[in-house]
Amino acid sequence: MGEMIRMTMDDGAEVAVYHAAPIGERRGGLVLVQEIFGVTEHIRELCDEYAADGYEVLSPALFDREHPGFESDYSGPQFERAVQLARELHPFEQSLKDAQTCIDSLKAKGPVFITGYCYGGSVAWRMAQISPDLAAASSYYGSLVPTQFKDDAPACATIAHFGRFDGGIPMEGVEALVARDHPTAQIFVYEAGHGFNSDRRKDYHEPSESLARERTLMLFKACGS
Repeated sequence: MGEMIRMTMDDGAEVAVYHAAPIGERRGGLVLVQEIFGVTEHIRELCDEYAADGYEVLSPALFDREHPGFESDYSGPQFERAVQLARELHPFEQSLKDAQTCIDSLKAKGPVFITGYCYGGSVAWRMAQISPDLAAASSYYGSLVPTQFKDDAPACATIAHFGRFDGGIPMEGVEALVARDHPTAQIFVYEAGHGFNSDRRKDYHEPSESLARERTLMLFKACGS
């Protein structure tokens, strides 16, 4: 349904961005932020699904500067490369700037929302804290959310989804985030592991995926114009 386009980011770099046009009545713009694995077939399918719900979706290939066209499997050398890109080679702050560039390109047309998964979940939460241009945000199992970014309340209505059995995000941190009781945020915990939203992952959990998506769409519709 969508297509890869090129967008010029704040540093002048031309980055690939998956663009999916809305089907039917346009509900708003949506920035969908990738996992560490790149703008994979799974991420493109998610973009197309949101487009079918009426959202114009942009998903930037965040690692294009360091590794153009990067798409990874979930194990082996490609996985190791994905971890290296996310943790060593690509600045997290640049991901935030790229997300804001996508927001900027959408905001003149109506409300803009953001969602993201894993690495992208941390980006989505952080953008909800720092961007003045978002109507709502939905963050999926971002490891930095209950650690580095737990203190500031989001500036827009935000929901965050975590798996109770996620080995990389201890529940103590999630419980501490809940205890912060940010007035703009709601935290949901699912009886699932990390990556429960992806049917490509061993921890895929369809009931949790379905409920999280329902909550996300309800939030976006409630916060749209």
